[in-house]
Amino acid sequence: MSRPENVLRVATVNVNGLRAAYKRGMADWLTGRDVDILCLQEVRAPDRVVRDLLDEQVWDLHHAEAADKGRAGVAVATRRDARGGSLLPAQRRGSIGHEHFETSGRWVETDHALADGTTLTVVSAYVHSGEVGTPRQDDKYRFLDVMTERLPELARTREHVLVVGDLNVGHTELDIKNWKGNVKNAGFLPEERAYFDRFFGEHGYKDVARELAGPVPGPYTWWSYRGKAFDTDAGWRIDYHMATPGLAARALTAVVDRAPSYDTRFSDHAPVVVDYQL
Repeated sequence: MSRPENVLRVATVNVNGLRAAYKRGMADWLTGRDVDILCLQEVRAPDRVVRDLLDEQVWDLHHAEAADKGRAGVAVATRRDARGGSLLPAQRRGSIGHEHFETSGRWVETDHALADGTTLTVVSAYVHSGEVGTPRQDDKYRFLDVMTERLPELARTREHVLVVGDLNVGHTELDIKNWKGNVKNAGFLPEERAYFDRFFGEHGYKDVARELAGPVPGPYTWWSYRGKAFDTDAGWRIDYHMATPGLAARALTAVVDRAPSYDTRFSDHAPVVVDYQL
């Protein structure tokens, strides 16, 4: 799918293991999508493998591999020929800036110089899934706490900020089909959702896909592999584009690339692709 002129196309997807996603056909999706910046979560592969799969002749890759092998991992890949190569990152940072998460493989940032002299910072983030009453949930809250510090800091120091990825929280009742049955489960706890009230409230970020879609159910981005969740569209919207207001105002379209059938999915998440007029 080609891009209109002067449009920046950014895609985010939790690949649930990049090697597995490529075996299931991710390359075919990517080949025809004409993406400028591709953000990945749950890469779960060594850096050398990621660079083999994402052709370095095509992509400039910034990958944060988790110290815990086979877990997490996030990346920002920028197409080398995008805008004649001028979009390649000027700076890269490999973590959220907190020692507890330094090697967690859950946050990477890249800075891109735009033609008008402003800077676009792109973040690929993977928030913990959590589990009520366990250390996993404690880590999730700790990470969200650090995000409440980093997000306003980025907004103060950059003209445009785009935080994308699997944030593992459905913000409102519109974001989960079966929300009533999940109010006591990780991913839809009131305490988790309160963080997103702040992100989209006092911190000033915009939920790009929600603002473009309006007050409708979904569109969902994740469906369990179990049961018939995909077939019945019993999904969750937990993959986001969070943008500073000026950037969000330039968003033209947001599309969830939901596979046509259960057996053609390359991940349990679907890519979220947004075009920005920049």
